[in-house]
Amino acid sequence: MKLHELRDNPGATQSKKRVGRGPGSGKGKTAGRGIKGQKSRSGVALNGYEGGQMPLYMRLPKRGFNKPNRKKFAVVNLGLIQKFIDAKKLDAKKEITEDVLVETGVVRRKLDGVRILAKGDISAKVKLNVTGASKSAVEAVEKAGGSLTVAAAAAE
Repeated sequence: MKLHELRDNPGATQSKKRVGRGPGSGKGKTAGRGIKGQKSRSGVALNGYEGGQMPLYMRLPKRGFNKPNRKKFAVVNLGLIQKFIDAKKLDAKKEITEDVLVETGVVRRKLDGVRILAKGDISAKVKLNVTGASKSAVEAVEKAGGSLTVAAAAAE
């Protein structure tokens, strides 16, 4: 086989339909769009439009409620903190605050605060000071001999 003998598989490529190129082409004049009306014009996107019938998204009931002042916390698991301590990126002897967690790269940004969850296990004796924590996370840290202080503003 030579370079000039290379071909696509039959049916793999289709030639572009050239519309509006005279009556002989079969797609001349209105270019297959019919006559008049909204859909014959350019720049029309009718997503969800059902010809005047009440659209599906409006027929379905509304559900739920979005709290406008909801707090969004950066979530950290205990296992991740232990992993960073083992890798010598976090110092277990010093107090670990939210700023320290951001600096070392445990979390990317604080958002409305950092919340500690109990996934994974912790063996290091650490002193944590964060915005929030689950009850099981507090128990796990205290069981390992450390302490977990939760800021008063977002205490559970």
